[in-house]
Amino acid sequence: MDIIRQFVLVCLVGGLTAEDGGGWFKPSDFSLQDEGRCNIDVLDGSSLSYLQFIEKYAYSRPVVLRGLTDNTRFRRLCSRSNLLESFGSRTVRLSTANTFSYRKDTLYFFGDNNFTEWSSLFEQYESPPYVLPHTGGAFSFGVAGAGTGVPFHWHGPGYSEVIYGRKRWFLYPPDQEPHFHPNRTTLSWLRETYPHLPEHEAPLECTIRPGEVLYFPDRWWHATLNLDTSVFISTFLG
Repeated sequence: MDIIRQFVLVCLVGGLTAEDGGGWFKPSDFSLQDEGRCNIDVLDGSSLSYLQFIEKYAYSRPVVLRGLTDNTRFRRLCSRSNLLESFGSRTVRLSTANTFSYRKDTLYFFGDNNFTEWSSLFEQYESPPYVLPHTGGAFSFGVAGAGTGVPFHWHGPGYSEVIYGRKRWFLYPPDQEPHFHPNRTTLSWLRETYPHLPEHEAPLECTIRPGEVLYFPDRWWHATLNLDTSVFISTFLG
């Protein structure tokens, strides 16, 4: 049984509450307060028909959808302690950016010496690393700390839903390649490049919260920045 099926099974048979945010973060944890603007259409999913989605968004621009599904039970059952008990021995790749980064480290997601090992590695990075416990096939499940994110890249169309935390998105159409360095994080891009962009080079952007889903079309450049400790699931269509 692959890890995604195991993950879903754990969510279905678990029984832990999410009153503390699923255990993934506390109010005292570090977070980024600037959610930025939102110049992407935000719609109630129930008000958008399939035909409207195809004609207006599927091939032309991103959209944020709310109220597509009720994920309350999913959030309640997929708590930090429940998932770590089942997946704590899995190894993950720690990276300054994404698959184009020059440096990566492999370690256990959570183990006996996890926090000591992670603290030692974090001190060696110029900016906060990004952790993606699993990416495979058409799905990815991620847990990432505040200040982390994936720098600009593109692939086929997809959806991304936030389960816990807040995730800020920056997007450009396929014919407008953004200026970025593949081994620098989105946070550094936001602080060093974003403030100096002329208006015609500004990205489409929006911060999505738990229960919201962002759709992006094929080959659109996109980068993400986790404003809090974030738990999220993405589905890739191609």
